Amino acid sequence: MTFEFSHPKFLSALLLLGWLVLAHRQSLSAMPLPQRRLALLVRSFIVILLTAAMSGLSLRIPSQNPMLVFLPDESRSIDDDGKKTAADFIRKAKTAAGSVPSATLPFARSPRLETAEPDAAQGNDTNIAAAIRTAAALVPPDRVPHIILISDGNQTLGDALQAAVQCGFPVSAVPLSGSGKPEVQLAEIRVPPQLRQGEPFHVDAVVQSTRKTSGKITVYRSGFKIAEEVRPIEKGENIFRFRQNADEGRTIQFSAVIDAAEDTLAENNTASAAVFIGGKPQILVLDSDPESLTDFAEVLRSQGFEIDLRGKEGIPQTLNEWVPFDAVILSDIPATDFSVRQMDLCRQYVRELGGGLMMIGGGQSFGLGGYYNTPLEEILPVRCDFEQEKEKPSAALCLTIDRSGSMEGEKIELAKDAAKSAVELLTARDFVSVIAFDTDAHIIAPIQNVVSPSVICSQMAKITAGGGTNIYPALSESLEQLNRVTAKNKHIILLTDGKSEPGDFETPVRRMAQDNITLSTIGIGDSDNALLLRLAGIGQGRFYHCEDPHSVPQIFTKETSAVSASALREEAFLPVAITADDVLKTIAMDNAPLLLGYVRTRPKPASQLILASENGDPVLIRWRYGLGLTAAFTSDVKKRWASEWLVWKEFPKFWGQMIRQIAKKPENGASVMNIEQRQGRILIAVDAVSENEQYINRAAGMLTVIKPDLSQQNIPLEPLAPGRYGAAFDSPLPGAYQIQAVLQNGEQTVFSQMRNVTVGSAEEFRVKPPNEDLLKQIVKRTGGIYQPKPEELLLAGGRSGTQIIPLWQWLLAAAMGLFTADVFLRRVWGHLRYA
Repeated sequence: MTFEFSHPKFLSALLLLGWLVLAHRQSLSAMPLPQRRLALLVRSFIVILLTAAMSGLSLRIPSQNPMLVFLPDESRSIDDDGKKTAADFIRKAKTAAGSVPSATLPFARSPRLETAEPDAAQGNDTNIAAAIRTAAALVPPDRVPHIILISDGNQTLGDALQAAVQCGFPVSAVPLSGSGKPEVQLAEIRVPPQLRQGEPFHVDAVVQSTRKTSGKITVYRSGFKIAEEVRPIEKGENIFRFRQNADEGRTIQFSAVIDAAEDTLAENNTASAAVFIGGKPQILVLDSDPESLTDFAEVLRSQGFEIDLRGKEGIPQTLNEWVPFDAVILSDIPATDFSVRQMDLCRQYVRELGGGLMMIGGGQSFGLGGYYNTPLEEILPVRCDFEQEKEKPSAALCLTIDRSGSMEGEKIELAKDAAKSAVELLTARDFVSVIAFDTDAHIIAPIQNVVSPSVICSQMAKITAGGGTNIYPALSESLEQLNRVTAKNKHIILLTDGKSEPGDFETPVRRMAQDNITLSTIGIGDSDNALLLRLAGIGQGRFYHCEDPHSVPQIFTKETSAVSASALREEAFLPVAITADDVLKTIAMDNAPLLLGYVRTRPKPASQLILASENGDPVLIRWRYGLGLTAAFTSDVKKRWASEWLVWKEFPKFWGQMIRQIAKKPENGASVMNIEQRQGRILIAVDAVSENEQYINRAAGMLTVIKPDLSQQNIPLEPLAPGRYGAAFDSPLPGAYQIQAVLQNGEQTVFSQMRNVTVGSAEEFRVKPPNEDLLKQIVKRTGGIYQPKPEELLLAGGRSGTQIIPLWQWLLAAAMGLFTADVFLRRVWGHLRYA
């Protein structure tokens, strides 16, 4: 039995006792000294009692009052029969316990109250540790809990044994048997982690089954079907082997699907894996017109590169598709051909995975391609806006934006952001007007010089969505606005997401054509594409259809750069070497031929300018972005501007040295990164050996992991043995994990490898028997009972509980009694004494 104070800070009130003593000594009361001393004693006790009450004085006494907490497993690995078994046991146990209080916390990924609705997504994991910790915290301190775990013991998250030992209470276990239903699982695809070019190898598909049956297995290599066979499936583990050759690419993706005659869950019928093949650097080249780059692709092949030349349809859709390439070249391809997600993936490929990126100039590159204020501009060493020269002709731009009710929310905000980016690209010599329309046209910013872009942008910020859609008044007002000013280039950008009310749309557009005003149209979602295409044709502009409204800002900046025309400098010039860089090593730039044009950009502060135009504009520039290198060549590699360079004898060497510099560095063939999947975790072991076959020791290692949801995790690589480093991390999400391992001695990188590993079906869906070993360990370490009968649950012993009895009521009552005594002592007792 002990006492405790819940608010000990109030004990400072005891200082009032000193004041009472001082008042007693200096009192002028006529009471006799014994009476005064007795009054002082009573008042002192009153102060002590009130202070103790305010400080939360409580009495702690041992308690043996039991409480039962049931933890039934409701994850996907427990079938309906198992859940019924758990419910029956809990019902019988509560009946046997009589008046003993109890609680039930069903759990899967996390526990829930019995009255709460279950979440289906929670069932994809089993976290016994979280359930035990929650149960221990739920029990009142005056109760001695007995936790009853009803599960198959197959945890996918957490450490159940550690949580059970730490809680300090007895944990009993009621094992649930595995499902009796037929189940076939494609457990994994086994391939060698690393191969040499042309080396044969086997792809092993590991299939596990709860009974003898048959099934069709289909195997894919890089998306193409390479095998489809019907095989008998035995109970237990089956290995189906397929022979392959490492004859192409840098990374080969394998996937397989099993379709069994008898099966229950479809979630565990697929698996995939990747194998890395050493060989030539893999370069992805993207161009809006791939055939125009065939000569350049051959030049790169002559320098020892494997070239994958693609159009916009070939832009990688997932991070897994970016990873195999050592560098990516963007040549004359606009930002509008990329989705926002594709741009983000490219940024991650460079920043986290060390990939190289080169943008080459052309009529659809840099600012002309709409890259201003995009994730790709962030990667590049140049900004895609520029300072216009005074002698350049001015431009007049009218931004005509649909503000009807269907534009409400994200679409209207993206439209305003796009218009803001367009205004920022214009200079004080240019003109701009902003019109918003519903069933009528509303002038947001009348035609004016772009002297104060911030004022115009603040006016656009007030645009709200509402009303119908009528394009005709907007076209007429846009025409009127541009006819009020004189400019070399006049252009209208019309944005809408719906179908307009009928009108004579072609008349104002034909007047625009007569007045040398061009019109481009943008349709979002369910717009009238046929009408918008026809109007753009009459207006001698371009039509864009956007399923994703996030691409609208790139279209606005591309159109604005095109109408301003100042981004292009089409005149012959000799590039000037600014720095003696390795790219120019052994290349006589003094003998370089003329280039016939380039796209104007601005260098970023931390970039390294290698070649410049005679006006000082960047021609070749590079910088580091995260783990990767990016570069910009603002002229082209086609006959438009580089016709003389294409036949220059140093042209292949120039590009070979440039691409090798930005590409991922070649890996040391003696070093290997091994990857293993085990119980919901990925284990990494790096065997690092130098080129002279010596172990690489005492290096600082870091593992960068990009998960399927594109979140990033950095994990130190710990030394395990001479030349061996290791790390491990949880892999709860199915999908591709990109893994970059780096070892450094000081500033020098001595090892760098990147691999990907694909996690198939969630651990919860794997075919496994009940983990009785884990359940028995939990019982043994905590003093519980294994497979208890319902009436035995009150027999498990554990530590005593603690009952806390608050004493403030009694203390306050005692203080009130003494206060009454004090009044009696001062007012009544004295009169009685002298009566």
